[in-house]
Amino acid sequence: MDAGRVEGIFVTAEHGALPAPVERVRAYAGRGLEGNRQLFDAAPPGQALTLIAAESLERLEAEKGISLSGAASRRNVLTRGIDVNALVGRRFRIGEIECVGVELCEPCAHLESLTFPGVLAGLVHQAGLNADILNDGEIAVGDRIAAIDF
Repeated sequence: MDAGRVEGIFVTAEHGALPAPVERVRAYAGRGLEGNRQLFDAAPPGQALTLIAAESLERLEAEKGISLSGAASRRNVLTRGIDVNALVGRRFRIGEIECVGVELCEPCAHLESLTFPGVLAGLVHQAGLNADILNDGEIAVGDRIAAIDF
């Protein structure tokens, strides 16, 4: 599997608010991202970190005419150059942190209510990845993302 890059990082302290872009963020094992509303004492499986591929958002625009920014996708990390769907069940590294892909992050009616009609259908199986964070560390825009092969 080829390596990709972090193209954007987004966090928000408020439910429903548009996440703000940040250049770097501290990640906490089993908890989530600093400054994000979903920073848990103990994150439920797959809720510590979300990722979405920039290519999925570009496909949504090309095929459905819907322009959705990385922030509007409500995912924490916008990637480029890596198939995030292929990371389900795999360990991978983003910058200083190691993660494990738990499940696809399918689009929901709530996401569509915050964005545009057609987002739900346009992002089926392309809306990203829910992941667990395995160690504390920092991630930054430009960091390498790659599966860890054992």
